[in-house]
Amino acid sequence: MLFGKLMPRDGNFFEKFNQHADRTVQAARAFALLVANYGDAQLREQYNREVDEAEHAADRITQDVSRTLHLTFITPIDREQIHTLINTMDDVADLLQDAAETMALYDVREMTDEIVRLTELCVKCCERVKDAVYLLGTIGEAKSAEAALKTCEEIDKLESDADRVMRTAMSKLFREQPDVREIIKLKAIYELLETVTDRCEDVANVIEGIVLENA
Repeated sequence: MLFGKLMPRDGNFFEKFNQHADRTVQAARAFALLVANYGDAQLREQYNREVDEAEHAADRITQDVSRTLHLTFITPIDREQIHTLINTMDDVADLLQDAAETMALYDVREMTDEIVRLTELCVKCCERVKDAVYLLGTIGEAKSAEAALKTCEEIDKLESDADRVMRTAMSKLFREQPDVREIIKLKAIYELLETVTDRCEDVANVIEGIVLENA
């Protein structure tokens, strides 16, 4: 038993990263459908549930990575990078669930153009994160490393776009919305969605570090 624990293993971490990225994109797309169909109570409940299911699946993968990391003698990349990457990726899925739950808890009645636009940027960021994560297993190849870095640059640009939308949204909200309760509700939603793109940028930064150290 002791000998078996000491045997070199790689833990199949890249595949687990891919699985997590898949679940995060699933959560983002379900959230986008929630926003698009918000006026239909039945569909709203369905897509809320799909966001929850995807987030729970992502959590299980994160826990699996943590357990595997403790049991793995040799890892394909730095142990701290594995820990940081999976937990930062999990923050993205958590925030998407938080946004969906906040809409329900605050009884938000309708979607604004700004929510729609921020949601679109969240989906694009999550899809680009998935693209970058899928390249990690082959970053020893120059083409993959270059593609991963380019994808990370795209994520940075999307996050900057979200910042601009956020600033415009907040300015409009405080200038045009007379109901203080609506201001509180919408401000919370805007901030959560903008933070999704922030965390995607954080994931991109971790991936850039991995690529530069291991390519």
